[in-house]
Amino acid sequence: MKLKKPTFVCMRGLVTKSTGKWYKVLLDSGQTVNASIKGKFRLKGLRTTNPVAAGDYVEVQAVKSNEEDLFIINSIEERKNYIVRKSTNLSKQMQIIAANVDRVYLLVTLRSPVTQIAFIDRFLVAAESFRIPTTILFNKIDLYNTDEYQQLEELMKMYEKIGYLCHQIVAEDEKSIEFLRAEIKDKKVMISGNSGVGKTTLVNTLDSELMLRVGEISSAHEQGKHTTTFSEMHPIKSGGFIIDTPGIRAFGLVDLEKEHYAHYFPEMRSLMGQCKYNNCVHLNEPDCAIKLAVDEGSIFESRYITYLQLMNEDQSDPYRRNEFK
Repeated sequence: MKLKKPTFVCMRGLVTKSTGKWYKVLLDSGQTVNASIKGKFRLKGLRTTNPVAAGDYVEVQAVKSNEEDLFIINSIEERKNYIVRKSTNLSKQMQIIAANVDRVYLLVTLRSPVTQIAFIDRFLVAAESFRIPTTILFNKIDLYNTDEYQQLEELMKMYEKIGYLCHQIVAEDEKSIEFLRAEIKDKKVMISGNSGVGKTTLVNTLDSELMLRVGEISSAHEQGKHTTTFSEMHPIKSGGFIIDTPGIRAFGLVDLEKEHYAHYFPEMRSLMGQCKYNNCVHLNEPDCAIKLAVDEGSIFESRYITYLQLMNEDQSDPYRRNEFK
C-alpha cells in the first residue's frame, strides 16, 4: 500500500489546559484536540517554565498522515494580559498561571484557612501590573464568629474605598453567587486564592456538570491540600469560561522593578506626582506625599506595610515568599 505524503493544515484555537508537555486546545471549529510543542518554544523576553498557558490563542498545525493526526502548536497570538507567579524551584523563572483574562476573582477566607492581608495585597499588585480587573470574594462567611465578621467588614470597607469590588459569598450557596453567572457570561475569568479557600467548590456550584474534585482541609495546619495541578479553563453552560488555578500559597511578583511598585497601589498612584522628588520611592525621602497620606490616614497603614515589605524583599531569594504564608 502506497503511503500518502503528510498534509499540513493550520487552525486557530484556544488553550483550555496546559500540563507542560501536552495542551488541550479548543479549535475555532468546536473540536478539542491535544497538541504538543515542537522543539524549544520560548516567547521573546519571557523566561517561563510553561511557554503556553490556559487562555492563550494559538495557531495549531494539523499533520495528517496514514497513521494518525498530530497537532502541533506553531505560534501564540499576542496576549492582552497574563498573570504569573515565581516557579517553585527556579527563582529566576516564572510560571504563567493564565492569559487573556477579562477579570480575576480572588477568593479570601478568614477561617479554614486564614488568608493573610499581605497575600491579598501582593496579588492585587500583580493584577494591577498586568491591568486585569480584580474582584475580591470573601468566602465561608457562614463560619465566621462575631470578631471575624467585624474583621471582614473592615477589610471590605478598606478595599472598596481603594476601588476594588468586594462580595460576601458562601461557595455552596446558589443564591449568594448568582451575580457571578451574569458577570462571567461571554468572559474568560480566573478564580484564584490560597489552597482550601473554596475555588473548586465555587466552580462546581456555578456548573455542577464540571464535577471538579474538591479537596479536604488539612486540620493539622488548616492549609488546603492542592487538588488542581495545572490551570484549566472550563466552559460554563450559562456562558463564558472559568480558569481553575492551582492553589497559591504565596504569590511571587515577577518582572516588576521595585521603583515601580507604588504604581500598582491605586491609592498611591494618584499621589505620586505630589512628592517633592521625582525619583521618590516613598521610604525615607522628605516631603513624601504618600508617607504624609499614611500619617493622615487616607492611605491604610496595612497597605503601606505591605508596600514596605515588597520594597525590602530580596528578589533573589527563592524562599522569600514564605514570610507571607
